[in-house]
Amino acid sequence: MSPATPYYRRDLALVHHLGFGFHADACAPGILALLKPVRARGGLVLEFGCGSGLLTRYLVEAGHRVVATDASPAMLELARETAPGAETIELLRLPDDPIPSADAIVAIGHPISYLDEEADIDRALVALARALRPGGTLAIDICDLSWGSQWTAESSGRVGEAWAIVTRYSRPTPQKFIRDMTTFLRHDDDTWHRADEHHENVLVDTSRLPSLLAPEGLTAHVGTSFGTETLPAGLHTLIATRPE
Repeated sequence: MSPATPYYRRDLALVHHLGFGFHADACAPGILALLKPVRARGGLVLEFGCGSGLLTRYLVEAGHRVVATDASPAMLELARETAPGAETIELLRLPDDPIPSADAIVAIGHPISYLDEEADIDRALVALARALRPGGTLAIDICDLSWGSQWTAESSGRVGEAWAIVTRYSRPTPQKFIRDMTTFLRHDDDTWHRADEHHENVLVDTSRLPSLLAPEGLTAHVGTSFGTETLPAGLHTLIATRPE
């Protein structure tokens, strides 16, 4: 994501936090199981694209040392409230920002798919691999080329007690998936505020990613879950390890 890309500004960040925690709830058990060896040796977990800290909270409560990062300042503000036990919560924009070395690197909600093009995703994955310490584990989700096939409707909507979101979908090319979102958020004075965001995700052929990471010393495989959870069709997991 380029520094000027305004993804997840304040209103959408809060709506996402209030209404979309189910993804972290579903993924957390599988990720925690993968990271048991890291926790046993007191290793450091780097989470990129931490969002509002919904997975971060699970990691901290399980006893992990966590550095949580995101490219959205609004998300980071929420994460500091949600997971105050993290060692650090800070801004990190892939693929160019320096990545701290870690014993595990995790991400859910396909944050790497928000980068501007496929070459940026490849650069980011290589940089993440190089930041992974010996014996470490990388576990992320990412949008495959098949991701767009699950969205058979042109739009969808969800409503909460103090928020609503309407999303319109389009796929101008096989490699690009677009969501145009309008949020409505109720303020303390009982007025409603409307905000619009345009999100673009880059879809990749995930089957080639193990070969991309092999020269960096990682053994990787692509799957459809971190454990026993069911992810949306086309949202794949990339799990990789570096030998001791």
